[in-house]
Amino acid sequence: MAPLDPHSFVDSHHPLTTDISLSLYLDFPSATIHGVAFFILKSPHVGQLSFDTRSLSIHQVLSPITLSPLPFSLSSSPDPIKGTQLSISLPDDDVLNSFFIVFSTFPSSSALQWLSPPQTFNKKHPFVYTQCQCIHARSIFPCQDTPAARIRYSALLNVPRELSAVMSARHVDRRSPVSGEGHSHLLPGGFNSLWCSETRVVEEFQMNQPIPPYLFAFAVGELGFREVGPRTRVYSEAVNSVLDAAAKEFAGTEEMIRQGEKLFGDYDWERFDLLVLPPSFPYGGMENPRMVFLTPTVIKGDASGAQVVAHELAHSWTGNLITNMNNEHFWLNEGFTTYAERRIVEAVQGEDRAILNTGIGWMGLNEEMERFKDNLEFTKLKNNQEGVDPDDVYSEVPYEKGFQFLWRIERQIGRPAFDEFIKKYIATFKFKSIDTHTFLKFLKANVPGIEKEIDLVLWTEGTGIPPDAYEPVSNLYTKIVSLANEFKLGRMPREDEVADWRGQEWELYLENLPKVIEASQVLALDERYRLSESKDYEVKVAFLQLAIISQCRNFYGEVEKTLKEVGRMKYLRPLYRALVQGKGKEEEKILAKRVFSEARECYHPIARGVVESIFAKHL
Repeated sequence: MAPLDPHSFVDSHHPLTTDISLSLYLDFPSATIHGVAFFILKSPHVGQLSFDTRSLSIHQVLSPITLSPLPFSLSSSPDPIKGTQLSISLPDDDVLNSFFIVFSTFPSSSALQWLSPPQTFNKKHPFVYTQCQCIHARSIFPCQDTPAARIRYSALLNVPRELSAVMSARHVDRRSPVSGEGHSHLLPGGFNSLWCSETRVVEEFQMNQPIPPYLFAFAVGELGFREVGPRTRVYSEAVNSVLDAAAKEFAGTEEMIRQGEKLFGDYDWERFDLLVLPPSFPYGGMENPRMVFLTPTVIKGDASGAQVVAHELAHSWTGNLITNMNNEHFWLNEGFTTYAERRIVEAVQGEDRAILNTGIGWMGLNEEMERFKDNLEFTKLKNNQEGVDPDDVYSEVPYEKGFQFLWRIERQIGRPAFDEFIKKYIATFKFKSIDTHTFLKFLKANVPGIEKEIDLVLWTEGTGIPPDAYEPVSNLYTKIVSLANEFKLGRMPREDEVADWRGQEWELYLENLPKVIEASQVLALDERYRLSESKDYEVKVAFLQLAIISQCRNFYGEVEKTLKEVGRMKYLRPLYRALVQGKGKEEEKILAKRVFSEARECYHPIARGVVESIFAKHL
């Protein structure tokens, strides 16, 4: 076997899937999905074929011609990272390039979070959503779960009639179920007969553009929407206050799309809709094509949350159109997208906003160097992830070091030349998955001599931050950093100095304070500016992290409240880590374990796993 991806069982000598047709019955009471998937391979194949699965029950593999069973086996013990290998034996007497797999998910699926009504905004109906990045699509349906495989798909979702569905695909129809439609007649365990229940409805979707499996996404609940532009609706649960706040926050989306098209070429996905998920969503945003998923924490009331939307929009070109071959080259997705995001923000909100964004990223990058000081492999852009769970080493390095690398190239050749280079790069590799070597070869071919001006090997394979990386400079940025430095001398900023500050200014200020200060200073800072009560979670969490590290226990009640009301890993990681890291913090460790035990069922499975890995390392 020649592995294609360190996180997949797929053999590089085997043909990849090109098309999948899914019939899915969502059973909310049991928190399971019963499904049939029809796979088409790039070419016919004889013999063993390996697929990825996790927490799936495989009932049958069937010939598309006779519906007779095809032999299959599952690995005897799951790999803790990759899951369970599904090996299918395709016959040599009837060469096939397609087959059916009949399967069911388990409630423990790592990609799915099933929410009971009390865990939702409206408190009336259940809700389910997916999060497949990096390697979790395999826990929804068996697949070749590597970004090297790009698939087109169609899907029939059979859901309770009072609910509706959205997907990372074009919505075709909502209708009453029809007996035998799709592949529903092959469903396991009697669910084929339940398909046409009067209490059910079918939502049909089609994705005609080839996408990596991690971009497969859906959500089902009682949904409403607001129109915010000719290509954009904002969806959430049907709660007017949430929908209205989201529509206001993201009112400028169409202008961002236009600016993105000016910079990077046509927007190829037709729609750019947004779904605000319940607070348990583990990321700030997920760039699912046509239907971006967002945490409600990005709704800040001042349109600054639109910067997350700018990042997910930028993925429409870098990440979704051009994708990293596997997670060892993740910077090709996120470094490019962070660069593209800041160009869009600069065009729409101005240079100062983009520089503040860059400055916060610079501080984050330096903090990651400290985090990985004992494992420098993960300070590289191109790194070795054999035997490593990508969720455990998820960090700002591919985002911010990747951005710095591209910004370095821009400074070397000039922005106009770099703009032309990026447009040509996107046009050349759109709908392809590539690696770092392919990018560097393209760079050297199109920017002759660049390797003599920039140490490309140091940037992509070296550890740490290269010496020609660049801390941003602007009057506003310099002023904020200067005020943070003055705090070390005992001076807090005057109210007139911060009167027009928004969340980003405060976030940058807090990031530049000493990591540990006196508890009395923490109290004084909050007494003047009420940072612990901020509606901007970036500010609130940065302040609470400072309070924990400084052992200012007055704010532990607010820490507990925060950990119980949001599930975004950007906030869970630093707060739990601050509570359990270091010696002599028994009270904090007891608090962390108690809060997690009480909140864990409200976290997405991916977030639960991340907190458990923090505990495993420090407790």
